[in-house]
Amino acid sequence: MSPEQDTSPELTHFRDGLPRMVDVTEKAATLRTATAEGWVRLPPEARAALEGGTSPKGDPLTVARLGGLAGSKRTADLVLLCHPIPVTGADVRVTLEKAGVRIVATVRTTAPTGVEMEALTAVSVAALNVYDMLKAASKAIEITGVRLLSKTGGKSGDYTAPDT
Repeated sequence: MSPEQDTSPELTHFRDGLPRMVDVTEKAATLRTATAEGWVRLPPEARAALEGGTSPKGDPLTVARLGGLAGSKRTADLVLLCHPIPVTGADVRVTLEKAGVRIVATVRTTAPTGVEMEALTAVSVAALNVYDMLKAASKAIEITGVRLLSKTGGKSGDYTAPDT
């Protein structure tokens, strides 16, 4: 295929086949938000420990919320090509529902790049904390459904997941 026929998207994080951090120096700092969700499916014994308050490490939902907030601020340390950006607001909600523990994180910034990865990292770290807090009750806990629900701002525009 000739270069004129190539319609594949440019891989912005690679140059000459090697990874690089994209230069955002010239991009304007604008308001950006992102919301992500994830689930922790609990087998009966883990759910019983959570509902009964018998987790030996304390309250899993509170620890998960705090872990998610910390995760949102440490994304650039964990996701290697992410820019370190100022998280100007973060909200992590961790609720026990019939299907399991639902985690929803919303992150805000005014920066030249978005906060999708920060929201996804917040959800992931919160979910890992739920697992850690309840693993004594069951090793069959499952982390699932981590996804971006919405984002606003930036060159690519707004996004809302189709089934939200």
